[in-house]
Amino acid sequence: MTIDVLNQLASTLQEAKGDLVAASNLNHGELTVETTPANIIALLTFLRDDSRFGFVNFIDICGVDWPERPERFDVVYHLMSPKKNARIRIKVAVAEDETVPSATPVYPGADWFERETWDMYGIPFTGHPDLRRILTDYGFEGHPLRKDFPTTGYVEVRYDDAAKRVIYEPVELKQEFRSFDFLSPWEGTDYVLPGDEKAK
Repeated sequence: MTIDVLNQLASTLQEAKGDLVAASNLNHGELTVETTPANIIALLTFLRDDSRFGFVNFIDICGVDWPERPERFDVVYHLMSPKKNARIRIKVAVAEDETVPSATPVYPGADWFERETWDMYGIPFTGHPDLRRILTDYGFEGHPLRKDFPTTGYVEVRYDDAAKRVIYEPVELKQEFRSFDFLSPWEGTDYVLPGDEKAK
């Protein structure tokens, strides 16, 4: 994929559907187009159906969390055009309480990717045929890829032999099972390594 082809795609897109494009840039040999939730379906449909583009292959949807930003999340779409031998990335910035229209009417393969994005980040997709958790359990609390999600989670899951079922319990960090001797890995040498004064 040459830079010239991507530049041509970007300028053609700007001329044809500039009203749907908030910004576009070419970095590291990759074309990124930014749009809004209101315009995402029209843009995806145009990129798929217009013969100058032919982005018929849907690759991925993922989320990005920017907690310090007013529009906290980016929903990122990756498409490929076999006709142009080109890839394009489309970004939509959304606030925490904002929804994104589902891309499933344009790309049916977006179904599970949108479920994953909702499960991991909590970004809702309106019009999705079956928006429910896909990677975590149905009773799971929170969205694990948000940057404010605790690294230990909220609950732990274990199988209880006595109850013969899976048990959900609040997370308890127990230190008594960890025994740290804090001895130097170099103990036993006749000399003290720099920064290892406790060795002798």
